Amino acid sequence: MRLRSKVGVSVLSVTLFFLLWQTAATRQWVDPLLLPSLTDIGLTAQELVSDGYRQVPLWQNIAVSLARSLGAFACAIALGVPLGLLMGMSEPLAAALNPFVQFLRPLPKIALIPLAVVWLGIGEASKFFLIFIATFLSVVVGAQAAVERLARARIRVAQTLGATQRQIFLRVVLPDTLPDLFTTVRLSIGIGWTSLIAAEMVAANSGLGWMVINASAYLRTDIVMLGILLLGGIGYLLDLLLLGLQRWLVPWAGRDA
Repeated sequence: MRLRSKVGVSVLSVTLFFLLWQTAATRQWVDPLLLPSLTDIGLTAQELVSDGYRQVPLWQNIAVSLARSLGAFACAIALGVPLGLLMGMSEPLAAALNPFVQFLRPLPKIALIPLAVVWLGIGEASKFFLIFIATFLSVVVGAQAAVERLARARIRVAQTLGATQRQIFLRVVLPDTLPDLFTTVRLSIGIGWTSLIAAEMVAANSGLGWMVINASAYLRTDIVMLGILLLGGIGYLLDLLLLGLQRWLVPWAGRDA
């Protein structure tokens, strides 16, 4: 299926979904308190742009959430990718660290909120930690799996030809694992982005997650839905950015060897 056809189908499906949403809301097939119309959400967006929510401008909530998340993502990728690759190349290291990684990875990150507050307080550090740990663990597991899927015969051939460990890593391991690493990073950032809500439950007074949680307490479903649309839209844009970066840096991904 060609790219233009894919985009056309995607646009059509999204358009139909929003039309159904608007129709259901305006005809009150669903209680407006539960499902506000897109028109109401648009008016709410205009209100928040001009006046803010609880004296916090909408752009500031978006900027704060992005700053918290992108900083944690960058650190998680910078530390998690090398560690995961090393674990994939070293069985003793993998054996030593895997019990901890596999224990923490499926643990709901919301369960770590009390510990994060006790250890790091209610400032930005605890929020950074919650987003970081969710992203970091997924990156480590994905990077390790990428190396383990690598054809060992290629490494043995390189060793037979006299390649050093550095050459094997740069010329064999890294090129072969880059496509899988990008997929891992995309999935991990998605997981980390969903952890933003949990992170902004920790005594926050700004951010999209805070806005959604606070508005829900006052039954402002229009603000909740706007926040959800913004969170989903920004997450989708981040994924598209990574996908474009992958196509630029790893043009051989998806092609037959």
